[in-house]
Amino acid sequence: MTDDAKVIDLNAAREDGPSEPGTWESRLASGLAFLRRRLSGDYEVDEFGFDPEFNSTVLLPLARALYDHWFRVELSGVGNIPDGGALLVANHSGTLPLDAIMLAVGLHDHADRHVRLLGGDLVYQIPLLGHLSRKAGHTLACKADAARLLAKGELVGVFPEGFKGVGKPFSDRYKLQRFGRGGFVGTALRAGVPIVPCAIVGAEEIYPKIADLPPLARLLGLPYFPITPTFPLLGPAGLVPLPSKWMIRFGEPMTLDEYDADSADDPMTVFNITDHVRENVQQMLHETLLRRGPAFL
Repeated sequence: MTDDAKVIDLNAAREDGPSEPGTWESRLASGLAFLRRRLSGDYEVDEFGFDPEFNSTVLLPLARALYDHWFRVELSGVGNIPDGGALLVANHSGTLPLDAIMLAVGLHDHADRHVRLLGGDLVYQIPLLGHLSRKAGHTLACKADAARLLAKGELVGVFPEGFKGVGKPFSDRYKLQRFGRGGFVGTALRAGVPIVPCAIVGAEEIYPKIADLPPLARLLGLPYFPITPTFPLLGPAGLVPLPSKWMIRFGEPMTLDEYDADSADDPMTVFNITDHVRENVQQMLHETLLRRGPAFL
């Protein structure tokens, strides 16, 4: 074999062999480089604790397995996600808030946006959960944090139903609970950003809540202690979510151009806009539920 032929063969090996991007060697090299940056502190987080590299390398891949293979999530209306600052308003359900995680995966993978979710106090009172939530880019549900994120052009996500939505009984599935006092509307008005309604179908079936134990919930400092067909009957195995079929739909942005920032201090204006957003999300839920069909097929 000539020297030229040897060069050709070596180049072919480089193109087709184990060093090709995506092979185990490249993944190992990427993993070691990631660990080296972690150990040396050569990575950045923003003022809220958001760690993009950790989120993309560790957190999202773990959630993506559920997204792609267990819940088989389908997204629609991704083109309705605007560039720059916007407030995403979604329904909340599922007994455990996996809908927030699936929403983050979908927006990252299909809209190339990191959604900055606003969570309740309880999330950040649990040390590991609170730490990982901040690593993923999320923060406490307060007006100041929301305003700073929107001013930076971030996509901010809120679940106005709060624990009332995620902890409602299975008999009330896909029926929106009260949207709080409309604080999210005031935030959008002051920031001058559109509101994007979002409907999430599928989370209601993963842990069907058939009963509650309020005394035990109070003892543990939880908003509720759910009883489902599999938990606590099956012990830890009962924490495995049922493999329902999910659909996430983004509606057209609701611009608030006819209002000025001072409208955020008018209770009637805030109430009317809140009610309009809630009606939009509820209608989208009905339509998406019909489109999905059976929950587990």
